[in-house]
Amino acid sequence: MEALLWTTAIVVAIALGMSYPGWRLKRALAQPFPPAWLHILEHNIPIYSRMQPELQAQLQRLVQQFLFQKKFVGCEGLEVDDEIRVTIAGQACLLLLNRFTRVYRKLHTILVYPSAFLVPRNHADEAGIVNPVRQELLGESWGDGRVVLSWDHVQRGAGDWADGQNVVLHEFAHQLDSESGSNNGAPFLGHPGSYRDWSAVLSRDFNNLRHEAMFQRQSVLDHYGAVSPAEFFAVATETFFEKPWQMAERHAELFDQFQQYYRVDPRAWLAPPAPEPEPDPDPGHQAAPPPSYGTVYGQWQ
Repeated sequence: MEALLWTTAIVVAIALGMSYPGWRLKRALAQPFPPAWLHILEHNIPIYSRMQPELQAQLQRLVQQFLFQKKFVGCEGLEVDDEIRVTIAGQACLLLLNRFTRVYRKLHTILVYPSAFLVPRNHADEAGIVNPVRQELLGESWGDGRVVLSWDHVQRGAGDWADGQNVVLHEFAHQLDSESGSNNGAPFLGHPGSYRDWSAVLSRDFNNLRHEAMFQRQSVLDHYGAVSPAEFFAVATETFFEKPWQMAERHAELFDQFQQYYRVDPRAWLAPPAPEPEPDPDPGHQAAPPPSYGTVYGQWQ
């Protein structure tokens, strides 16, 4: 009888231990969304005010869960406040709308630097000799559950929602990419049959972007996406959310794939861009390539 009581007590303790995190989360989500956080969303995510009310409510809930579950660490003396936390969480959770997925289940910590930060790298020269170097980055996504961001560039991404460059969207796209088991530009799509069309479209457009980058030709997609399939997925994610009209016009099949994956249409949140100027009549004149981040994003580790 005593053994049975001990067994019952242990089972009850285990059950309570397993349910406690879920209870705490439900309690946190039951709290009203703070007005100060709402002001931050409205001010630092320009598209928020143009989203449908149900998507706004959904984003608020995702932000609450993100901030409840993730730890923020300020680096190089940066003090993390609500503006930093809510701005990053709000942009990161845009990628989760309508997707009925966990809120970056492998992620636990976001490291935030005041500005671009230096990281050690090993660089092989033309002779094959590997030398240690320090590379300046705007953001980096790690495979151990951490994302590193430059707050200065997070603010720049929030301030211009039409340039196709957003470090938060980029690095958290890497986090989604990794959920399939590897960081290769093919995130978890749900149905095995979905990968056939995804692979065909993204492989074609990735190779086209490599060609455009090689010859410094204008492109809707940032040339940094030509580095690898993983970077192509992250860059295309930035473009999908910040230049949806241009992407839909010039990369229709790519836009369709991303719309199916992210389950939103950002064109509803952004006005169509002004018509572009007529092509230069001088065929010998080469227009300057669009501004690009170059190699400031970190590679997956």
